[in-house]
Amino acid sequence: MSSAVFPSSVVAGIEPLLSFKDVPNAEKQNLFISKLNLCSAVFDFSDPNKDSAEKDMKRQTLLDLVDFFNSGTPRFTEPMISAGCRMFAINLFRVFPPNYRTNSSGGGETEEEEPTFDPAWSHLQLVYELLLKFIASSSLDAKLGKKYIDHSFIWRLLELFDSEDPRERDCLKTILHRIYGKFMVHRPFIRKAVSNIFYSFVFETDRHSGIAELLEVFGSVISGFALPLKEEHKIFLWKVLIPLHKPKSVGVYLQQLTYCVTQFIEKEPKLASSVIRGLLKYWPVTNSQKEVMFLSELEEVLEATNMVEFQKCMVPLFRRIGYCVNSSHFQVAERALFFWNNDHVIGLVAQNRQAIMPLIFPALEKNSRSHWNQAVLNLTMNVRKMLSEIDEELFLACQRKFEEDEERREAVEEKRKMTWERLEGAAAFQPVTGNTAVLVRPVMNPPMAATLT
Repeated sequence: MSSAVFPSSVVAGIEPLLSFKDVPNAEKQNLFISKLNLCSAVFDFSDPNKDSAEKDMKRQTLLDLVDFFNSGTPRFTEPMISAGCRMFAINLFRVFPPNYRTNSSGGGETEEEEPTFDPAWSHLQLVYELLLKFIASSSLDAKLGKKYIDHSFIWRLLELFDSEDPRERDCLKTILHRIYGKFMVHRPFIRKAVSNIFYSFVFETDRHSGIAELLEVFGSVISGFALPLKEEHKIFLWKVLIPLHKPKSVGVYLQQLTYCVTQFIEKEPKLASSVIRGLLKYWPVTNSQKEVMFLSELEEVLEATNMVEFQKCMVPLFRRIGYCVNSSHFQVAERALFFWNNDHVIGLVAQNRQAIMPLIFPALEKNSRSHWNQAVLNLTMNVRKMLSEIDEELFLACQRKFEEDEERREAVEEKRKMTWERLEGAAAFQPVTGNTAVLVRPVMNPPMAATLT
């Protein structure tokens, strides 16, 4: 595997530095900065035997810095903050080679692909640990720190979410959450920058490795939104979260996406009907695996949906569920029928049975007559029985209408068949002329004919 491309700041022959316990307190700040400068040298890990002594020395120095943080540090001065941010930037901010990713969206439709690990992780892990401790430390004054952890620093950090190493993305997720919590002044920028990453992924590149991690951070961010929700936050729901259902790799991050969406509905229930219509808009009619995922998310959304919002979208919703119930793909049909195991959904259906039962009954009846899968047949019969118990009179009325519609359909089909038979019979009596050319005389106007003669 090719390593990430590091800045060309390799320093040969690094000398070891003293331990923190061997210097007086007055000198610890200078030693701290010296160790940070030493750790600003980066090495090429594509050859494990190259600079091995220097690599070990840097790793030991990073461990010394971790111990220094763990022992409780004095308040960070500006030179310490500056040196720290410089070391973090040199070690972490790097460009991934063009052939770094071979698959769109960093994982395809499933999470079964082998992750890619950065060979420099023995150093990177400690640098990330230091960055996390640095940001979380009470010794770092946010007003002073924002001068160095600025928009440029944060944007370069966000770019690293495209790393294929899951360990790196996990570290970044925690660090971004800490930055968002500590530096309130940067919150609007972070929201906008992450939105732009999502926009680019959905509408341009269709490839990014860190969508799940970014959504996980935003799940916590959304849960902290104050009420009533700002228009900016609702726009994030409509313009970012709902379109994130479009990519075919949605399965990689659907769990985190569903959490974000349901957080919005729990905060402002009147958003539910619009969210459901958004899901229906991006419904994957030709992708059964993705359709099963959408049904799972839809059930979670319905769990948070009240009666008023449900009634605004129940007709298109149950029309779609009816199509799914009748799907020849047994997992889609099975997942749709599982909706009737949910007490909240049953309650919504029961109170709106006059509108819903006529939509769902034809799919159930067709399943009971001809579906190939036994598990789907059993579930279908259970749902039919449940609907019959909810309102037997309406159930029988739907059954009569279905049979009448079937009779009409069969009559139309029979008429069409007879028409074709008559056409075929008439065609059978016509002589076959083959490909014989027929001379056709042109029809000429009299003045033209007179001129020609």
